[in-house]
Amino acid sequence: MIWSHFAAAEAWNGFEVQNALIPLTAIEGGGPPRDSIPTLDHPRFTEAKNTDWLKANDRVLGIYRNGIARAYPVAILNWHEIVNDVIGDEPVTVTYCPLCGSGVAFKSEVDGRRLRFAVSGLLYNSDVLIYDRETESLWSQILGQAVTGKFKGTRLQRIVLTHTHWQDWKKRFPDSSVLSRATGFQRDYSRNPYHGYAESRNIWFSVSHQDERLPPKAWVAGVEHEGHFRAYPFDELAKTPGMVHEQLGSAEIVVHYDPDNRSVRVTDATGTEIPVIAAYWFAWYAFHPDTEIFRAPAHPSRNEARDTP
Repeated sequence: MIWSHFAAAEAWNGFEVQNALIPLTAIEGGGPPRDSIPTLDHPRFTEAKNTDWLKANDRVLGIYRNGIARAYPVAILNWHEIVNDVIGDEPVTVTYCPLCGSGVAFKSEVDGRRLRFAVSGLLYNSDVLIYDRETESLWSQILGQAVTGKFKGTRLQRIVLTHTHWQDWKKRFPDSSVLSRATGFQRDYSRNPYHGYAESRNIWFSVSHQDERLPPKAWVAGVEHEGHFRAYPFDELAKTPGMVHEQLGSAEIVVHYDPDNRSVRVTDATGTEIPVIAAYWFAWYAFHPDTEIFRAPAHPSRNEARDTP
């Protein structure tokens, strides 16, 4: 009995997973053990005008918040996956899962308590399970929800994050700061440790649901409102004029697509930008199997075409 307890603890990288919100059989080890992918807890930044190592088409995750613009290059996030940052006086955590292509940013306070997140070494639906160091609760990145521990069931507040090319972000925010390669860790940020993965149809880890309506690694922008989910494939948006008016549940939204930078923004009826998750299709569908898929109509109108499961 004692042996089985320790064996289970080792299997879950030392995390307490009893009574998890997700099936234990769906939690997998990602290979690297807990904390072996080091988070950036004291990030350094350079000015955009002094950042000469990024190429025009390099991908960045951009945040404009509290009057401050910051860019987090995917070339760095591939190696660290989490940045615990403060923008203005607001604690923010930026996360990136290379397996799902998903970048998600959260306010990292719960009930007035700041949380600092790290990489658990575990996956659910091929997506990184992060954990907070304060309680060791495990959180699903794409769900933005704690699935074990003290905070089980709690959701983090997502904030607007833009997945785009460096040339686009720099043009929009020339005074932006940029996450520095001076991270304190010895990593070759010029090398992609997942080289070839995005171009392959292969999914390295198991997922709960799969759907062949789109290629597994097709880029989609996933939008959620009041339990309604819709995926906007970039290739479908490319067939539109670049602005699509939609009804999602009770919400009027406008989807803005930039074909030059393969970037999506979504605004509500007031013109306020709302959070979107840009990710591979397989990842969005694994978490939201009841999602609709936007299809560009032959003759665009306000009531756009879409597929339902």
